[in-house]
Amino acid sequence: MSSPLQKRNIIVPTTSRLAGRVVIVTGAGSGLGREYALLAAAHGAQVVVNDLGTALDGEGRNAGAAQLVVNEIEEAGGTAVANTDDISTTDGGKGVVRSAVDAFGDVHVLINNAGILRDKMLVTMEPEQWDAVINVHLRGHFSTTRAVAGFWRERSKAGDLQDRVLISTTSMSGMLGIPGQANYGAAKGGLATFALVAHRELNERLKVRSYAIAPSARTRLTMGTPDAAENVGKPVAEGTFDYWDAGNVAPFVTWLGIENCPAPSGSVYGVEGDRIQFFEVWPQVAELRAGHRWSFEELDDAAEKIVELTPALREFAPSEQA
Repeated sequence: MSSPLQKRNIIVPTTSRLAGRVVIVTGAGSGLGREYALLAAAHGAQVVVNDLGTALDGEGRNAGAAQLVVNEIEEAGGTAVANTDDISTTDGGKGVVRSAVDAFGDVHVLINNAGILRDKMLVTMEPEQWDAVINVHLRGHFSTTRAVAGFWRERSKAGDLQDRVLISTTSMSGMLGIPGQANYGAAKGGLATFALVAHRELNERLKVRSYAIAPSARTRLTMGTPDAAENVGKPVAEGTFDYWDAGNVAPFVTWLGIENCPAPSGSVYGVEGDRIQFFEVWPQVAELRAGHRWSFEELDDAAEKIVELTPALREFAPSEQA
């Protein structure tokens, strides 16, 4: 099933809800990022398509990946520029924002989507595999967000206080803890909190709305994970709804970028198929107090109550490995 944008590389006009908005999408050379970029352009946005064109593990470079998406947008009458900066570096984060400002004069929406996988069990994971994933996901989000937030702060000082949007990409892996993904899961779990911190720091002062999205779809990342690939990669009958198509995620994510979207800032959403999920970031569910410092003996006496109040560990299904 193709994206609603795609019909022989033609963007089918839908609305102009993003007209006048400048949207940056990192990791937009393929998969979810490409769908976000295409749909944002279809709704009138000027788009910066950022991608290094790397393999799943972050190795290699193909500068043409971003340009191919730009070509699709331009051939359909949309407006976009390619950017190949490495967002895991400080200079790369600044470079992406600079590309948007140089080309279009502003930034209204930053969709941090770029990511890689280097799956290994804890006892066999090398430090380099840990560092590579943490750098692209956590440092990558930090580098671009810090750069764009600095730009927005300067604009606000000059009296330009517009509706701005940050979208961070978390994952079900980050919220469920999937074996073999200690690096990826730790980064993605951190990004849900990162989005909340960004909301608390930037929303009231700069009118920046911040969200975390946990998307599940058939992408290079999910197809690179055997258990998930077995589920999301199943053949789909012609004419039926392709639940795992990456294009299904794009409408909600790009809708968050429209001016004054009513979705509450600081929220965490899961998006897959026709489903929107609503999450809380680390809510307290119960409390037990002693009135003084606990002793081992008192904890032994309270053990049954501790077990009763502790939420059951949620198991995961292979389809949630995204």
